[in-house]
Amino acid sequence: MTTATAGLLAGLLLGVAAAAGGFTGFLLALVLGAIGYAVGGHRDGEFDVVALLRGRGRG
Repeated sequence: MTTATAGLLAGLLLGVAAAAGGFTGFLLALVLGAIGYAVGGHRDGEFDVVALLRGRGRG
C-alpha cells in the first residue's frame, strides 16, 4: 500500500467519523479523501502539490 492510498483511506475515515451521514457527510468525506490522497502522493513523490497550487506565474 502506497502512502497515497493510506492517506486516501485516512481522509475517508476521518470524513465519515466527522460527518456521520447525509449528503454533506458524503461531500466532506470526498474532500478529505482527496486531500489525503494528494498529501500521500506528494510524500511518495508521485506529483508536486506545491507546483500545482503555485500555478504558472507571470513572466
